[in-house]
Amino acid sequence: MGNLLYYLFLIFYHLGIRIAALWNPKARLWVKGRKEFPSIVPHQNKTIWMHCASLGEFEQGRPLLEKIKHVYPKTKIVLTFFSPSGYEVMKNYQGADHIFYLPMDSRRNALKMIDTIRPSLVLWVKYEFWYYYLTELKKNNIPVLMVSGLFMERQPFFKWYGGIWKKMLKSFTYFFVQNKSSQELLKTLGISNNVSICGDTRFDRVIEIAEKFEPLPLIEKFCGNSKVIVAGSTWEEDEEEWTHYVKTHPEIKFIFAPHEIDSENMKDVKKEFPGSVFYSELNEIQTTNEQQRTTHFLIIDNIGMLSKLYRYADITFVGGGFGDDGIHNVLEAAVYGKPVIHGPEYERFAEAVELVDSGAGICITNALELEKTLNELWQDQTLLKTKSEMARQYVYSKAGATKKIMDYIQEKRLLTN
Repeated sequence: MGNLLYYLFLIFYHLGIRIAALWNPKARLWVKGRKEFPSIVPHQNKTIWMHCASLGEFEQGRPLLEKIKHVYPKTKIVLTFFSPSGYEVMKNYQGADHIFYLPMDSRRNALKMIDTIRPSLVLWVKYEFWYYYLTELKKNNIPVLMVSGLFMERQPFFKWYGGIWKKMLKSFTYFFVQNKSSQELLKTLGISNNVSICGDTRFDRVIEIAEKFEPLPLIEKFCGNSKVIVAGSTWEEDEEEWTHYVKTHPEIKFIFAPHEIDSENMKDVKKEFPGSVFYSELNEIQTTNEQQRTTHFLIIDNIGMLSKLYRYADITFVGGGFGDDGIHNVLEAAVYGKPVIHGPEYERFAEAVELVDSGAGICITNALELEKTLNELWQDQTLLKTKSEMARQYVYSKAGATKKIMDYIQEKRLLTN
C-alpha cells in the first residue's frame, strides 16, 4: 500500500510541477534542468556523491565536502540538487566536478544514476528522502551517510502509515544527527547502533565564513559611523513590521537583503521604503555627496553577500519568522557576535530556540515589540554587548560536527583503496 501511495505521489508531483511551470519561473527551471540525463565520464579514483535538497542543505554539507576534497584531493565530487534555489546559485561552484539536478525518483533513474556516477560514498544532507535512489544504493552495498540529520515526531517515519519511509531509513549506513531527540526517535524504529549525535555542520560553515571575512568597501562607506541594522532573508510580512521604525529613525542605517530578488519584489520593497536605494546603484550614488547623506536604507539586490553583511550590523534581524515556513539562518548573524531578532515562527529550528534560550536571540510578534526591543538595546549598551557576546559564544560552542564525520570516514576507510 505504501509503495502504491508513493508511486502515485511521484506521478502527481511530476504532473503538478509541469503544470506550474507554465507560469512559475522556479517550476520552469525545475523542469528545464531535468530534460537531459546527466552524462559523466568514468573516473579511475573514488567518487563522492553529495545530495542536497536546496541551498541551505548545501551550506550544511559544504564544510564536509571541502574537507574531504582537501584530505582526498584525487576524489571526484558529484553534487546534486532537487530545488532550483540550490542548483541555480551553486551551478558554477568550483568545489565539485559535476553539478546537476537530481532526476525525478524512479527505479529506472536510480539504476541509471548509480551506474553513471558509480559512487564510492554517498552523503545525504539533513533530509529529503527518495525511495528508489536510497534502496538501490543499499542493494549495491554503497555506503550512505546522513549528514546533520534532524528528525521530528510529525515526520512519516514515525506514523502508522510510514512503512515505505522506514525502508528508506534502513538504507543508510550511518546517521550523524543534530540532537538527542533525533537519536531517540530513530531508536523507536530499532535504529540505534549506527547513530551518533554530532551536531550541525552549519556551525562549522558560518565560523569558516566569519574567519575568512573580506571587507565590502561600498558597504563600509554606506555605514560610516552610524548605527547599523542588517535584516536578512526578509519577506513581505517581515518588512511590514519595519516600515514605521525605518521612517522615524533616519539616523540609523538599514541594510535589507530580501529573500526573493526578482524584479517585481525589488520594486515592491523599494516602494515600501521611500528613499531607499539598491546595492547595484550604490557606487553611483556615493559619488553624489548630497544623495549619499540623505540615503539611509539600502536594499541588497543580489545573492551571496548576506553572510558578510551581518558583520557590519550592531543589531540583526532574520526574516521568515512571520510566515508559515519559519525563520531563515540565524547562525550567519550570530557568529559575528550580534543579537538576533526574529518573528514568532521559530520553534521548529533548534538553533533558533537555543539562541533565544541563551539570551542572544529575541522573538518579537509585532512592530510595537520590535520598537521596544530596539530601544532597550540602543539605550543599554551593556545589554547590547552582553547579548552580542552570548551570540558569538553560542555558535563557537557548537563547532566540530565536520571533524566527527571525517573521523568516521577515515576510521572506516570509506575513501581508502
